[in-house]
Amino acid sequence: MSTLISNIGLLVTNEPERLERQDAALVIENDLVAWVGDSSKAPATDSQIDAQGSCVIPGFVDSHSHLIFAGDRSDEFEARMIGQKYEAGGIRRTVRLTREASDEALRRNAERLIGEARAQGTTTIEIKSGYGLTVKDEARALKIAASLTPETTYLGAHVVPTEFADDPAGYVELVTGEMLEACAPHAKWIDVFCDRGAFDEDQARAILTAGKTRGLGARLHGAQLAPSGAVQLAVELGAASVDHCTFLTDADVDALANSNTVATLLPGVEFSTRQPYPDARRLIDAGATVALACDCNPGSSFTSSMPFCIAVAVRDMHFSPFEALWAATAGGARALQREDIGGLSVGQRADLVILNAPSYVHFAYRPGVSLVRQVISA
Repeated sequence: MSTLISNIGLLVTNEPERLERQDAALVIENDLVAWVGDSSKAPATDSQIDAQGSCVIPGFVDSHSHLIFAGDRSDEFEARMIGQKYEAGGIRRTVRLTREASDEALRRNAERLIGEARAQGTTTIEIKSGYGLTVKDEARALKIAASLTPETTYLGAHVVPTEFADDPAGYVELVTGEMLEACAPHAKWIDVFCDRGAFDEDQARAILTAGKTRGLGARLHGAQLAPSGAVQLAVELGAASVDHCTFLTDADVDALANSNTVATLLPGVEFSTRQPYPDARRLIDAGATVALACDCNPGSSFTSSMPFCIAVAVRDMHFSPFEALWAATAGGARALQREDIGGLSVGQRADLVILNAPSYVHFAYRPGVSLVRQVISA
């Protein structure tokens, strides 16, 4: 079966030689983009979808989420809104609730959030563990995640759990030993929260190195709460991405600009914690590759909406509307080291979104308004 999407007013392909096309059409065959061109030259197909002059974009690639959890932390959000400072300690509260939840409850909650994300245009999502912090609970989280997405990340090093409060070295040994062995079969990536209140750079190096030895790709939470060596550690270890990047030094920016490590910015976190927004302009102008992601989690960023993140990125982080869209599609794909998604070139997956708008600019121009008419995903 072949399907023609015709009468596209503005088509975003993210092809380097031609990022956008006007009055365009696109053909899908076997879940792949088979042809892209002018509407007047479209070939005959088995079926047709009329875009009615609207904008068509690649599906969003959300490269950072924490969807395997139980419970609610809206009271913490309320406290922050009246002046309490954000700290990483609330993670342990979610850990307790997640350990108590059944597999089915965790799956239902994750499926609900994935449904929310898809309705807003997300066609690929990464899911981390990190709210179990025991061998059994981390492994079961990843088994559930692996049934929902191929992009799964082992985050046993989220924080040191309460039972290891007096023995953080012992917990690092567990994360790099028995827990890693139980989790690696269900994970593609390994991640560490390297920041104040979590893990230091030496611990992060040991954990990521162990994961890489086991065949997992490296990712890193870094520079969320304060400047540190986390960003340059990520570059040194060849991590696919370093996420948050709220507090960057000039040396961090230079390191990212001269590497293949993607700087993934998470606008929902700064919105929810009232920390300063990172300056994307600084990274983009230096030549670094930048992605946008939701970081959907119950504590610091409980949003599944990439359109919302785009609006905030344009308003408060100095992205242009196109740069924000690119970061939420092609940038996310690069953060996952994927070439088959994030764009609409011939041969890529036919993951796309038909908007109820003439341009992607409307994500920032009309914030909070549902602009997604139809999501098509391979």
